Amino acid sequence: MPRQRLRWVNIKTKFINPERVESPASLGHYHVMPQSLAKIIVHSVFSTKDRRPFLRDKPLREELHRYLGGILTNLDCQPIIIGGVEDHVHILSTLSRTCEAAEMVKEVKRGSSLWLKTKSSDLHNFAWQNGYGIFSIGFSQVETVRNYIAGQEEHHRKVSFQDEFREFLKRYDVEFDERYVWD
Repeated sequence: MPRQRLRWVNIKTKFINPERVESPASLGHYHVMPQSLAKIIVHSVFSTKDRRPFLRDKPLREELHRYLGGILTNLDCQPIIIGGVEDHVHILSTLSRTCEAAEMVKEVKRGSSLWLKTKSSDLHNFAWQNGYGIFSIGFSQVETVRNYIAGQEEHHRKVSFQDEFREFLKRYDVEFDERYVWD
């Protein structure tokens, strides 16, 4: 069998079948990487049902944001910043390599909805909208998005949640039908 030299590896190997390359034992890996690693950063956005201003009370809203962070932590999704205003929430977090995006949002909404209903009789009818938006964020965008979320109160003095959400959908080139976005 002919021996060939792979220029980029600098290790001699022999090819048994020209249509397939086999790695002989001498090419074994010296450093095994037994773990799967990921750093997936996402910006999630969802509103209260019918965009009702359930979250007017700022101390309650801040407590909710901390509670959302706890849910994320339990899902092995690291919260970076959570913010929002009276009718919606923005979450910048990592997405665990073992957690699906839909599952993360479902658990965050489910757990926080149950928790909010215990906080006040005014919140017994609390619900999140059925849908959500989740957008991938590059590592270089983290500070920009963090500042954007931190500035939500100022931002929403000029822009409605619906206009903001439409802008996200357009920016990320997400096709949507206006009839099915809101509830």
